[in-house]
Amino acid sequence: MAAAAAGARINCFLNPINPLNSTRLTTHLHFRLSKKTFSARASANDPFVLTTPLYYVNAPPHMGSAYTTIAADAIARFQRLLGKTVIFITGTDEHGEKIATAAAANNSSPAQHCDLISQSYISLWKNLDIGYDKFIRTTDPKHEAIVKEFYSRVLNNGDIYRADYEGLYCISCEEYKDEKELLENNCCPTHLKPCVARKEDNFFFALSKYQKRLEETLAKNPNFVQPSYRLNEVQSWIKSGLRDFSISRALVDWGIPVPNDSKQTIYVWFDALLGYISALSDDMEQPSLGRAVSSGWPASLHLIGKDILRFHAVYWPAMLMSAGLGLPKMVFGHGFLTKDGMKMGKSLGNTIEPNDLVHKFGSDAVRYFFIREVEFGSDGDYSEDRFINIVNAHLANSIGNLLNRTLGLLKKNCQSTLVIDSSTAAEGTTFKDTVEKLVEKARVDYENLSLSSACEAVLEISNAGNSYMDGRAPWSLFKQGGDASEAAAKDLVIILEAMRIIAIALSPVTPSLSWRIYGQLGYSKDQFDAATWSDTKWGGLKGGQVMAQPQPIFARIESQTEEEKRVQAPEAPKKVKKNKLPKPQQVVEA
Repeated sequence: MAAAAAGARINCFLNPINPLNSTRLTTHLHFRLSKKTFSARASANDPFVLTTPLYYVNAPPHMGSAYTTIAADAIARFQRLLGKTVIFITGTDEHGEKIATAAAANNSSPAQHCDLISQSYISLWKNLDIGYDKFIRTTDPKHEAIVKEFYSRVLNNGDIYRADYEGLYCISCEEYKDEKELLENNCCPTHLKPCVARKEDNFFFALSKYQKRLEETLAKNPNFVQPSYRLNEVQSWIKSGLRDFSISRALVDWGIPVPNDSKQTIYVWFDALLGYISALSDDMEQPSLGRAVSSGWPASLHLIGKDILRFHAVYWPAMLMSAGLGLPKMVFGHGFLTKDGMKMGKSLGNTIEPNDLVHKFGSDAVRYFFIREVEFGSDGDYSEDRFINIVNAHLANSIGNLLNRTLGLLKKNCQSTLVIDSSTAAEGTTFKDTVEKLVEKARVDYENLSLSSACEAVLEISNAGNSYMDGRAPWSLFKQGGDASEAAAKDLVIILEAMRIIAIALSPVTPSLSWRIYGQLGYSKDQFDAATWSDTKWGGLKGGQVMAQPQPIFARIESQTEEEKRVQAPEAPKKVKKNKLPKPQQVVEA
């Protein structure tokens, strides 16, 4: 991509600054930079703005896209529980050569293709219970207006010039590549396809002049790129020397025209990154860059896959510096989802169809598995057997069965009515302390984006509840009557209070399941929607509250092997009953 790449031939036309002379370039332009582009920590009244990437619509969404968005939704829901004003931005990136090629392959126009694929993202997000606030499409005229205004601002700052470029181009990445980063036969290491030789007359962004500013920003703000090992990658890229990159394409028609040359279109990344700002203007009749920025920028968190880290942690901050705008507070690069040890991606043809998973297992199961079982930031592998085992053990057994058997005992022995306040019931027990410690751990984990650990902490509450239930054996205490029966009734209140807390604490990850738990505890949907993290404090259930009739909140998933065995198993021959005295029935412990 860079104008200084080996084999490049450069002739400057507009701004006669030689991109090969990065030292002089930096010296010549450095005085124009704003001294303050990285915003201070947000105040309590600032909105929490988080973004997913704008997904490329060359093909329908895959599980990798869904994973990023599920994680972002969990973070957004947690921040709302804290009482924050949240602006959750997602959307689709709809320009570029790959889009035009994909549309032609399907005998449709680029616009028709974009409409179709963009809608498939919206439908999937609905199926996955994604509660986004803004959905931006880069073909939106409001977005185009802001991109052109941003481009002009950077141009006026002297950071855009014209040059010839000749090099190896990956069509899938829509990016020029250095030969040293390519595999055998000039194959792209990401898409495993040969790059093509290409020569163009393009406009370039003077990235090299921002090298020192970027180095200083990362040194002063080590949390800007997370996890920390991603920061190390970014610092290594910058240290190796930044080179200017092309921000226009002369051979691509499907894109936003360059303001000062209508024969060229703006490079897809220079276009798409602005979607994070233009999304803030979607309700404005006459959008402007300034008004969009004042509506929530800078973002609190960019959530991305690690393969697009360079664009978000190097190119994007430099572009913002050039335009005099604040930088996002954090860029978090998570790992890849793999299948059979390989990264899943549309270009590789080995994706998992997320709609199929949702239709087969439900949104809660899909959301829970990928958040709980993939340590956020690291790579994770999908296996259907592991998926079923984890979801059954955690959601159906540990959480679902605990609620169901507790409500069953309450119905049988207390007419589904709580006999005492949960705060009073827990006096003298250590169980309440255990729950409170785990709730606090979950809160800290959510805040630190340790989403898997947050799930684990909430699951530990249900595990502790099951241990408490088994140790106390209230079904036996009820049989004894008197004080023992009263103690058993208190035990049920204690367990149900823990279930109430689980419903809130797990709601960022499994919103539908959490509502079903809350509903069985006698609450309305409005009460569930109004719950905040402060409601995880012990003592919410009150004496006299009537619980709903027990119903399974999460059906156990049968594996294909189990189902086949059940269907194929021959019927056992019926035995002739002998006249025997009936034996006393054993009580099945709930």
